[in-house]
Amino acid sequence: MTRLIFLGPPGAGKGTQALLLAKDCEVPHISTGDILRSAVAAGSELGQKAEQYMSAGELVPDELILDLIQERLGQDDTKAGWLLDGFPRNVPQAEFLQKLLDQIEQPVDFVVNLDVEDDVIVARLLQRGRDDDEESVILNRLQVYRQQTEPLIDFYRDRQQLVSVDGNQTMDVVHADLKRLVLE
Repeated sequence: MTRLIFLGPPGAGKGTQALLLAKDCEVPHISTGDILRSAVAAGSELGQKAEQYMSAGELVPDELILDLIQERLGQDDTKAGWLLDGFPRNVPQAEFLQKLLDQIEQPVDFVVNLDVEDDVIVARLLQRGRDDDEESVILNRLQVYRQQTEPLIDFYRDRQQLVSVDGNQTMDVVHADLKRLVLE
């Protein structure tokens, strides 16, 4: 049984590492982006609500994201475990998630923080070459992360659930470190 939450700044490799580890552990990799796209594609009531915000170029409100997470964690494929990537993004979401996990009796094993230095993140994201990967945009995203998401590190450390992994290493070395952490 594997239930993990992945934290880390944009460009730390959360999505890549969570996806690889989910395959190793044979559990679903759950990202908020995937949940939103699936709900919209399925035409569910929550998906239709989310699509209204997304098509207007607005952020989907926390309350709707929380409902979608609750719906996703209630599906059959999550009984053996899951890896959450991109959620929670702030302390109120983490508090909600904790209540939800208590309610559905699926406690998180631990929270993985991929720790990567800002200059490494900037270099990685600039190499990707996406349209929105200009240095000023990247620095703004990092600032937003520091303000909104980084407090989760203390939140989970205080609950003795946080494990930090050095994300400054190659993808293969980080993956090997994560496998040792989870599978041994």
